[in-house]
Amino acid sequence: MAIEILSSSQIERMRRAGRAAAETLAFVGAQLRPGMSTAAIDRLVREDTARRGGRPSQLGFQGFPAAVCTSRNHVVCHGIPSEWEFLEPGDIVNVDVTTNLDGYHGDNSATFVIGEASETARRLVDVARRCRDAGIAVIREGARLGDIGAAIEELARSEGVSIVTELGGHGIGRQMHAEPHVPHTGRRGTGPRLKAGMAITVEPMVNLGGPAVRFLDDGWTVVTADGSLSAQWEHTVVVTREGCEIMTQL
Repeated sequence: MAIEILSSSQIERMRRAGRAAAETLAFVGAQLRPGMSTAAIDRLVREDTARRGGRPSQLGFQGFPAAVCTSRNHVVCHGIPSEWEFLEPGDIVNVDVTTNLDGYHGDNSATFVIGEASETARRLVDVARRCRDAGIAVIREGARLGDIGAAIEELARSEGVSIVTELGGHGIGRQMHAEPHVPHTGRRGTGPRLKAGMAITVEPMVNLGGPAVRFLDDGWTVVTADGSLSAQWEHTVVVTREGCEIMTQL
């Protein structure tokens, strides 16, 4: 498994790509409202990404038909925007934005609450964000890949929620998806050692019910097997000697 180690000049390009992706996600998130179609979210992502000089990394990736993933309620990830799907009060929706800027990719997502959601939904969204942050907190040169998943899983278990195991994070840089696969469950002290200059995403998918998922016939959309709510947050990070630098944090 060849994991790319980025040079200082490459990391600077990752910073620019990450910031562009984060700014687009923040811009789009501020526009969300009940009654908006998920296709309208896609149009906003295309327009804002272009304004920042980038291209949507997801558009056309392995045939994906949109510029953004929009995953509502029980949709875990890879939801395809549609003119016929509308945000409703009480929804939670994950918006996953990846920007290709000058040949490098920044990948991030956030789960937004639409209108007045239930306490259960809002708590799940908060726990999912904290799970991402718990994984990021253990990243440093010399740590093991399994340390990330262990930290995430420990927090999720303590909060009574589950982590999807069939999907995970990934390496990123000149390719949107590269080695290594980043599991969001695991055991401390296992897996490859992290080295300064490695770029990865941390993006745990957190389910209110069980961890099992189901893949829909469109070939992309992933939903919880039990129909429970799912939430996700994501950052792109680069490993440093002291910890990590978050490329997609404003």
